[in-house]
Amino acid sequence: MVELARALAQQPGIGRVDLLTRLVEDSAVDGDYAQPEERLSDGVRIIRIEAGPAGYTPKEALWDHLDAFVDNALNYLQQQPQQPAILHSHYCDAGYVGSRLSHMLAIPLIHTGHSLGRVKRRRLLATGLHSTQIDERYNMSRRIEAEELTLATAERVITSTHQEIEEQYELYDYYQPEQMRVIPPGTDLSRFYPPDGGEWQTAIAAEINRFLRQPEKPIILALSRADARKNIAALVTAYGENEVLQKQANLVVVAGNRDDISDLDVGAQEVFNELLFLIDRYDLYGKVAYPKHHSADEVPQIYRLAATSGGVFVNPALTEPFGLTLIEAAATGLPVVATEDGGPNDIIKNCRNGLLIDPLDSEAIAKAICAVLLLEGQWQQYSLNGVDGVREHYSWAGHAKAYLEMIRPIVEKTAVPLVHPPRTRLPMLYHDRAIFTDLDQNLLGDTEALSELVALIREKRKSVSFGIATGRRLDSALKIMKKYGIPEPDVLITSGGSAIYYAPKLTEDAAWSWHIEKQWTPQMVRRVLDNLPGLKIQPRAEQSRFKISYYIDTAKAPCLDEINQLLHQEEQAVTVIVSFGQFLDVLPIRASKGLALHYFAAQWDIPLEHILVAGGSGADEDMMRGNTLAAVVANRHNEELSQLEDMERIYFSEGAYARGILEALDHYDFFASCRAPELEVAVDD
Repeated sequence: MVELARALAQQPGIGRVDLLTRLVEDSAVDGDYAQPEERLSDGVRIIRIEAGPAGYTPKEALWDHLDAFVDNALNYLQQQPQQPAILHSHYCDAGYVGSRLSHMLAIPLIHTGHSLGRVKRRRLLATGLHSTQIDERYNMSRRIEAEELTLATAERVITSTHQEIEEQYELYDYYQPEQMRVIPPGTDLSRFYPPDGGEWQTAIAAEINRFLRQPEKPIILALSRADARKNIAALVTAYGENEVLQKQANLVVVAGNRDDISDLDVGAQEVFNELLFLIDRYDLYGKVAYPKHHSADEVPQIYRLAATSGGVFVNPALTEPFGLTLIEAAATGLPVVATEDGGPNDIIKNCRNGLLIDPLDSEAIAKAICAVLLLEGQWQQYSLNGVDGVREHYSWAGHAKAYLEMIRPIVEKTAVPLVHPPRTRLPMLYHDRAIFTDLDQNLLGDTEALSELVALIREKRKSVSFGIATGRRLDSALKIMKKYGIPEPDVLITSGGSAIYYAPKLTEDAAWSWHIEKQWTPQMVRRVLDNLPGLKIQPRAEQSRFKISYYIDTAKAPCLDEINQLLHQEEQAVTVIVSFGQFLDVLPIRASKGLALHYFAAQWDIPLEHILVAGGSGADEDMMRGNTLAAVVANRHNEELSQLEDMERIYFSEGAYARGILEALDHYDFFASCRAPELEVAVDD
């Protein structure tokens, strides 16, 4: 905020920028927070307003004091010799204050949300907090109401990316895309700049070079957290399967700091274990560096080292809402290859400094890296474009210039007024019903019906959650969804119910992982099953932390009861699922599609009676039993669910695939009464 204020004050025509915030008198924080006025630079001041208790108060506990802030801020503004031309609120609480002041003073409001309550609520649910706990602890209901008020008031809403508009703000009743403008934040060009000649002499260079036989080669750089969503394994696979890249360049993976991999959280451990596995599989010793430590001050040096080597920065993330690392790399003159998801689309369009790739296609990743490194003149052009593009689009000066171009017509009253149509508020604050479906057997057989279903789900998105439950791993599910144009669901249950992810950042539900890992000993399971006749372990790509997958030849293998008996004899409490007559999956006893669905319903406070479950094979059976509204969709495996035909709340669709789901939605009047039709009972006179 300080950098933005200073950049605005340096623009021609700006008389003064005031930052209004709360005054805090508390010995636990710096005394500066108790100063009513603090001058930052010419034309920039922080004005601190009294509101609520004198001491520090967490933002979640400030809601009851915001009206006092409004009154005192109003008093301050009315005492000034000149009223501000624009009010700009940042975050939800300031949005509430800004909306009130805007109405009182008739001054246009501009808003930047930064984070949104409806999205944050999903991330908090992923930590294991129940929805009622979230509302009590974070005042989430008041926050979302304040965000709705702000969206109804603001003349313009500034976002960082187009994806933020389309996938986050769309969740709100007062979503008005015509009022939204993408003006990405700036980066600090005093830290991120092109090489200055001393890169090879730095301590971080020595730390990286100790891994490499030929450190002078160009560097393919990945820099991120050790998080499965960052998809580092796909980059290592792309490098390992491409002999040209191995000959021409080194791979450097900077994935946080560690002393011992075993001390990291489970997710980070899995990332490093897979990294080491792939290095060994492809025999990449001496070609791949993965330093254990780096400081924040060394991050710009790492980019410059890669740029000096003539290298490339690669971001293969499965999801990337913004892409700050891409901007940092571009500012140092380092070309980029980046995921086509989200923010990188805007960055590469603006900077013209690299290529977009499908993060699930390792061959495409390798091909793009080769194009940047090996095509004559391409690297130099991308490098120059990146430096120039960041200065124009992603510096604070560039941000301030674009900002003023946007607000000037509003201040001068030459902007065409946006019509704020009256909105009919939905009766519920959160989604009150959900649609869950399998992936392969339900969505992939009829493209026309799938398009109709997707359009309907988008139309009802504000009140209906959309979930997919699949036996596929996350990466495999995303790949098939992308291929068939299936939008990212609100909830994605993968690996047969052993992992749960939430949109928009594919946040994994850590609480679910903790819940199901009890008594799970995969080594013992494999010891029991690996040598049984008729069972063959599936490739590593089909395995996951909580799922062991085999091919099963039912003519040779023991029956399911015998397999369960063998596991029980070894005290293995597990769930064994046979599907499509050829796959056998072993999961923790607490994991299945149905158990994951019930967990979701409890966490999100959606009654099971308001959840439509569409299944297409035996693997979906436990999702469909009980109080859900269930539908068996016609396909070549639906006979596996024939034993459910006599159950009242299970509807057998005549239509196949997505057409069958549409039929079930009509059968249950899902978007209105949302219930099973009453059975007709014949009465004998």
